[in-house]
Amino acid sequence: MQNLRHKEILDLARSTGRVEVEDLAQRFGVSLQTIRKDLADLSDSGYLKRVHGGALPRQGVSNFAYEERRRMQSAAKAAIAQRCAEEIPNNSSLVLNLGTTTEAVARALLAHENLTVVTNNINVANILMANDSCDIIVAGGNLRRSDGGLVGGLTADFMDQFKTDIAIIGTSALDQEGDLLDYDLAEIRVSRTIIRQSRRAFLVSDASKFTRSAPVRLASLSQLDALFTDAALPDALAQKCARWETAVHVAEPVHDLPHTPE
Repeated sequence: MQNLRHKEILDLARSTGRVEVEDLAQRFGVSLQTIRKDLADLSDSGYLKRVHGGALPRQGVSNFAYEERRRMQSAAKAAIAQRCAEEIPNNSSLVLNLGTTTEAVARALLAHENLTVVTNNINVANILMANDSCDIIVAGGNLRRSDGGLVGGLTADFMDQFKTDIAIIGTSALDQEGDLLDYDLAEIRVSRTIIRQSRRAFLVSDASKFTRSAPVRLASLSQLDALFTDAALPDALAQKCARWETAVHVAEPVHDLPHTPE
């Protein structure tokens, strides 16, 4: 029974990005002490990382496998994407970079008209092929087979040729100081170029990123125009965003099809 519970806890952590002691105790009908011991065992075995009130999947300094990341927080990502799409008018030029949330934004743009989208994400390009009213420009560079991303100096130089209306970017982690954090220096160089070469920059990030960490700083929320997420920010970070004039949009659960602006 215990081994089965451990497996279910681990599967839940991997699918949602975080598990809470109280939620697990209620789910399995056991005491808080029992769940704390389960999490301690899974932490000692290297599967989970303990945090206050719960645990996270252990990542070390490497990212989750792409398919696993795509499944995580899928409903939240869809809601975030729909809310972001509402802020993107027809007849816009966009850059969408790497990440499963930016791919969700691409799906939310399928009813938009007269878009020009530059991307270093093969998955984004494949999704947007279904929109006949969208011109798609795919960057060159080194193909990262694990997630269909194009990265490196050649990709950054390619992106430097464009000046787009809106950049839509993702991140692996967002810390309490408002810094966007990631893992791959080659990817980060491209993302920095994308931000610099866009008139406005939007971050799309579900709330599970608030409790994660990564070793390389990409940018600050102070450099961006808006954050689209699915939960309220911690008070201190919300105050910083207000001071920076970085708009924070908290998405509601998805019920309807994506809205297309006039």
